[in-house]
Order: sequence, then structure tokens, then C-alpha cells
Amino acid sequence: MKEVALIYLVTLGLAWPLGRYLSWLFGERSISPGIATVENGLLRLAGVNPNAGMSWSDYARALLKLHLLLAIVIFLVLSMQQWLPLNPDHIPNMSWDLALHTVISFLTNTNQQHYSGQAQLSYFAHTLGIVTLQVVTPAAGLATLVAILRTLFSNTQPGETVSVGNFHRDLLRSVLWVMLPLSLITSLLLASQGVPSTYQGATEVSTLQEGTTQTIPLGPVAAMVAIKQLGTNGGGWFGPNSSVPLENPTFFSNLVETSALMLIPMALVFMLGFMARRHRLGWCVAGVMLGLSLVSTSLNVFSERQPNAAVAVTGIQGPNMEGKEVRFGTDLTALWGSWTTQTSNGSVNGMHDSFNPLGGMSELMNMFLNVTFGGIGVGLIGYLLFMFVAAFIGSLMIGRAPSFLGRPLETREMKLASLALLLQPILILGLTAITLAVPGWAGTSNPGPHGLSQVLYEYTSAFANNGSGFEGLGDDSVWWNLSCALALMGGRFIPMLAPLAIAASLAGKRPSAQSRGTLNVDTPTFAVLTLGVIVLFALLSFLPALVLGPIAEALRA
Repeated sequence: MKEVALIYLVTLGLAWPLGRYLSWLFGERSISPGIATVENGLLRLAGVNPNAGMSWSDYARALLKLHLLLAIVIFLVLSMQQWLPLNPDHIPNMSWDLALHTVISFLTNTNQQHYSGQAQLSYFAHTLGIVTLQVVTPAAGLATLVAILRTLFSNTQPGETVSVGNFHRDLLRSVLWVMLPLSLITSLLLASQGVPSTYQGATEVSTLQEGTTQTIPLGPVAAMVAIKQLGTNGGGWFGPNSSVPLENPTFFSNLVETSALMLIPMALVFMLGFMARRHRLGWCVAGVMLGLSLVSTSLNVFSERQPNAAVAVTGIQGPNMEGKEVRFGTDLTALWGSWTTQTSNGSVNGMHDSFNPLGGMSELMNMFLNVTFGGIGVGLIGYLLFMFVAAFIGSLMIGRAPSFLGRPLETREMKLASLALLLQPILILGLTAITLAVPGWAGTSNPGPHGLSQVLYEYTSAFANNGSGFEGLGDDSVWWNLSCALALMGGRFIPMLAPLAIAASLAGKRPSAQSRGTLNVDTPTFAVLTLGVIVLFALLSFLPALVLGPIAEALRA
């Protein structure tokens, strides 16, 4: 547990100054003239007016147009990679359905992989296609969060046009001054530990068995691993992800990669307090998220310290080492499994399908909640959705008209919040039921409760834009590729854009006078109310599925 505590402390220690930097970068105060000159020059070169404000709908259209353009380009790259350069291992083209799923997966900052990276993607597809999306999509999530916070805490007066900012400037700022510098530092640290950083083709090496060789795939791995961790992406160069020594060779590289999982999502919570100039609010949100994180991690560590039931019947005792890297053991693997599902990262340094039922249930709960720090931007955006609901309920409980930050919460805002929240159980449970109802569609490797958990986990991971999986599932089929693509898009765009519309709607309303009876969102009481709404929503939506899956499996063990 000392290593787990160390990684928590290191990540929190780095997140606070990063949050302060982000609040300076995106705040309303004047930015550095040098930064502004670079940004203005690049934006004008692209034909964009850097000073033009946007309504929420203009902002949303700009975001969706960018994603559509990227989708078309990357789909063509994946479908034609065998004829494109930087393909020394002669990787063939992807099938249309796998290419479509892969594009949508990386476009939604999910990185759910129905393929094995080193065997099915060329260097060109990796670096131009996948890594480009791994940089741009988390930056788009960060830009949207900034627009929402900027609008919610603005001083817009009734009758004024509500501007949420400029998407192109916010995106460029996120890429240039956040994603790229942090990725460069992290990739250099990983390369120093032996993570490959080369365009050389696969290497033939002699094995210990005389006269035999093994092919070792290489590539510019360090750069991809850096952004996959920092950008809450998760898609690895190698199929087994960061359990492979070439992606994660040492204890120090594991510490760097684990901390990178949570660094920016944690920093954004501190950024909230600084940007809104409501430090108590920032600490209340941080307290709720950190509390959920500690409960989940403790449960995961406890679970994986218990024997594996299938192994224990043979008389072998000890922790559950099935699917674990012996270099990291159960505690560091359980921490990674917990953090990768608390965020929308999805990378792994062990196999989640081999976790004990309690550990698997903990990871499912993390993705059902999806606000325990969460993905870059979208985690805090999701938390704001629950704050709107908590403010609505709390206001009615104290006999006040529902409001948030002094502005009325009315039918339009609550319809948007309800749509964004209820879409999750509708899609996840609906697709799970259809897949299990049709023989041959599921492709599970286990009967009974664990087979149900495999299917439930895959759709939950897709909707949560997480990307990890219970990898006993045969998921490279037309059905899985298309149905997961639906869950991926549903889990990304509506939960991002509905809060933006709510923020713009609230900003255009006349604020009501504050009094002793006004619901204050900066208090521990409101934080506990929000926590209750989050947990109750997840349990009411998914408890029956958990009972049929991991809970039933645990009781049978």
C-alpha cells in the first residue's frame, strides 16, 4: 500500500500547480503577448477570426465539423494503410466495420480497441491517424469544459448576447500549451526507461531455444504511450497495452504512466476553483471525487489481495495473480485498474477479465458514475450535470424555486440534463439485452454471470468513453463494431453539448437576489447532496445488472 499512497501523493502534488497554470491559461485575464501572437497567427493562417465570439450552438457546430472532418480522413487512412508509407511490416488494410469502429472509438476519446495495435496498424496509421486523434479529442473535451465554466460564471446581463468563447482558440490553446508540452516531457521520461522510440521495423531476435527466433515489433511507442496516458485515451501500441515490458518496462515508468492517468483530470478540479474564483466550490468537488476514488481503489486492492476462487480450489493460496504482471503485483495493478476506470482512460497494466468479481464490479461502478475525476473535461462536465439535478432537488426540499448560482433552473434546463443522464442506462442496458438475446452475437468466453459481465462491461466502457474491456470477449465482429460505435457516440457528444446549452441558457437569465434561504453550491452540505444523487442514480439504474453479473459470480465462488 505504500506504493499506492506514494502515487496518490505525487499525482495530487503535481495536479495543484497544473490546475493553477490552466486557470491562468484559460482565464479571462490577459494572456501573455507572446502566446497571443502565436495563436492569432495560426488561427488567421487557418482562416479563422481569433477574436470572434460564438453562441453555444456555433461552438457545438464547430466541434462537430472538426470531428466529422477527422473521421473521414482517418477512416480513409485505416482503409488504405497497406498502400501508404511507413509500413515496413506490410500491414494490410482494415475491414470497413473495424475501421469505422476504430475511427469512432478514437474520435470520442475512448480508444476501445477491437484490434491488436502492433499487428493491424502501420506506423503511418498509428502516428498520423491514432496519435492525432489522441491529441485533438482530449483537447476538444478540455475546450468544451472551459467554455461551460466561462459561461456559467460569467457576468452576462439579461438581454446581452451570450458568448461561450471561440472554439478554435480554446482548442488550439489546449493542444499547443497543454497536450503537446506535457506529452513531450512524458515521452522523454518513458524513452529514458527503454520504451522504444523508432521507425525501425520489427526485429528478429534469437530465443533461449537454440535455432529459433522471435519477431519483436517496435515503433515510435514512447510518444503514443505518453499521450494515451495524459489524454485519458488508453489505446496502446501493443495489444496487451501497458502490461507489455516494451510499453512499461520499469517501476519508474509504471509510476509515470499511472500518475499521468489522473494528472490532468485532477488538475481540472483545481482549475475550477481558480477560474470560478470560488475556492470552496473547488475543494468541495475535489473532496467528493477524491472520496469516491479512495473507496474504489481500496475496494480494488482488497479484492485482488484475495485468492482467485478457481485457483484456491487446488490448494494454492495467496493473492489473485491471474492476469497480473509479476513486476507490479496485485496492489499496483489494482490501483491502475481503479484509476483507469475512474477516468475515461481505459489503458491497462493487467487483464481486467481476470480480476476477482468484487474488483470487476468496482471498475463497472467507476464507469457507471463516470465522474470520479473522469475524462479530460468531460468528467467535470458530467459532475456539473449532477450538480444541476442536485440543485433542482435541493431547492425544492427547502421550499425555494429551483436555481443554480442564483439563476432559475427551469423546464428546458432539466430536460437537457435528464436527456444527457438517462441516455446512459437506456443505451447500455438496451444493447446488452439485445446482444445476449441473440445467439452467437455475444461472443463471450465464459458462461453464466461472468459472460453477462463481459457484455455489460464492453457497452459500459464504450458509453463511458473508457475503452478497457473484459478481454475474453470476441468483439471483432460486425455487430460488436457497429453497436459499440452507437454507444461510443451517444456517450460523447450529447453529455458534452447538453451542459453547454444549459450554461448558455442560465447565463442569459436574470439572477435572483441572494438571501439566507438561497441554496449555496459552495458548501459541504451541497457536496454531500450531489454525492447522494450520483450514487443513487447509478444504483437505481444498474443494480439489477450488477446482481445478475459480478454479485452473482461472487456468491457462486
